[in-house]
Amino acid sequence: MGLVADDSLVRIDREWVWQMLSNEVYWNRWRTREQVDAQLEGAWRIVGVYDESTGAQLGLARAVSDGVNDAYLADVVVDPAARGRGAGKLLVKTMIDDGPGAEFRWTLFTGDAHGLYTQFGFATPDSSAMVRPSTRAARA
Repeated sequence: MGLVADDSLVRIDREWVWQMLSNEVYWNRWRTREQVDAQLEGAWRIVGVYDESTGAQLGLARAVSDGVNDAYLADVVVDPAARGRGAGKLLVKTMIDDGPGAEFRWTLFTGDAHGLYTQFGFATPDSSAMVRPSTRAARA
């Protein structure tokens, strides 16, 4: 199966995104459909990964940025049926290395994909990094 990445918001399958972010991920499951749609609309950049032959969406990455120096990578998700085929690497490479933020300082939070992100230069924060965690509870 060939994969293709695209940063066009109009190509995003919002139903697929909603299903992934409301059922498949462990983070921010408190969001409503309307909030997820607003995050897509307000993103600095969106990258989707698609099956080259069928056009079906297989992955998503969303970024928020000041457009000058700093960017936050969010909602990197790959369809469970497509995992292990390079979709995650293609998403991150397209977003980080091949996009307009290639020289930016990038931030992300992950509980389980450290191996993927270290391949793209992400490291444990230094003594200057501070984080105020969310106080929101996850949806059941």
